[in-house]
Amino acid sequence: MKTTVNAFDYASDICKVMNKGILLTTKVDNQVNTMTIGWGTLGVQWGKPIFIVFVRQSRHTKTLLDKNGEFTINVPLKGTDRKAALGFCGSHSGRNVDKIKELGLTLEEPETISVPGIKEFPITLECRVVYKQDQDLN
Repeated sequence: MKTTVNAFDYASDICKVMNKGILLTTKVDNQVNTMTIGWGTLGVQWGKPIFIVFVRQSRHTKTLLDKNGEFTINVPLKGTDRKAALGFCGSHSGRNVDKIKELGLTLEEPETISVPGIKEFPITLECRVVYKQDQDLN
């Protein structure tokens, strides 16, 4: 059962697992794609809670984010079997494979955006792009 919580109540949990990997999920039409990230910042900007993430121009996820500026951040909790999913999602492109299907992940309906969460990663942050820089900094 889903429960709405304040992301900052889980900030410590999110930061502790971020360097081991979390998932960023996007959706355009019927295509849901997720990628492993090991970076991000949870904070407040312009009086709103934000999650800052950097996605390279060459990534399939960037193409999807340009079409739909909504995404979820999916965070495992202690005891979550995440190693296989994070490894697979970090080494395969959504251009070539349906990662959700291949891994048998369960999508959960979002509350406020069009992108689902991933049930196996129980903390889900529903996000919208509020700023983007279209420049590859290499």
